[in-house]
Amino acid sequence: MSDLLKISKLVLLLGIISLPLQVLAADNDDAITPYRPSVSSPAQLPLAGQLELELGGLSSRSDEARRHSMPYQLKLAFSQEWGVLVGGELLVVANDGAGQVDRGYGDTSLVLKRAFIVDEQSAFGLELSAKAPTAVKALGSGSADYAINSIYSRDFGALHMDANLNLTRLGVAETDTSRMQTGLSSSFSTVLSEHWGITGEWSGSRRNGTKAQGLALFAFSYSPSKRMTMDIGVSKGLTTSSPDLALFAGIVLPVAKLW
Repeated sequence: MSDLLKISKLVLLLGIISLPLQVLAADNDDAITPYRPSVSSPAQLPLAGQLELELGGLSSRSDEARRHSMPYQLKLAFSQEWGVLVGGELLVVANDGAGQVDRGYGDTSLVLKRAFIVDEQSAFGLELSAKAPTAVKALGSGSADYAINSIYSRDFGALHMDANLNLTRLGVAETDTSRMQTGLSSSFSTVLSEHWGITGEWSGSRRNGTKAQGLALFAFSYSPSKRMTMDIGVSKGLTTSSPDLALFAGIVLPVAKLW
């Protein structure tokens, strides 16, 4: 738990340090495009040339097992249509509940993203991703995974929806199980006031030979300016094979204007 406290303090510290800079930056064109905290990705890309960082703390439990991590993602768009994402976990602490505790870095994912803008209210998206096994075996899968994710995003007035359908090819699978996994998720978010927002989401995955997984997520977000968003929330497993409960908090902010 001390590691989770360190993660939470780091996220809070980043918010405090960056707050004056974000408040002073009043250029609406430099607004960020948060992807977290939902599982679903939006079809839209960030502002071209603006490097954005998403950083958070995540603590989950399944029976007696506990897992604490520090997920991150860097986002950079080359244009309104093309961009890349690099993400993973800077720190993972896993306790199996039987006395075995493992610490280290997590796996790393590289994503090539294409956005298909329909109009101001809707867009389609496509993500091609590869996960590199940079984590020690106890903290990761130990193999490379590849995925394709299709996205549809739409605004219904003040309500925003992101729907994802994806297919993942696992590098390694258990005996008598499939290496192909399908996933489906839908996220809905809306603003509560000038600075506050709320997000709800359902997500699930299925792979032959294993039990289906499902999660329900609920989160609040706070944006002191268009250049910073903080979030806090909870997710609950909907099946016996899903994590029982997870708590998370995070921040999204720009770190550089490259062009």
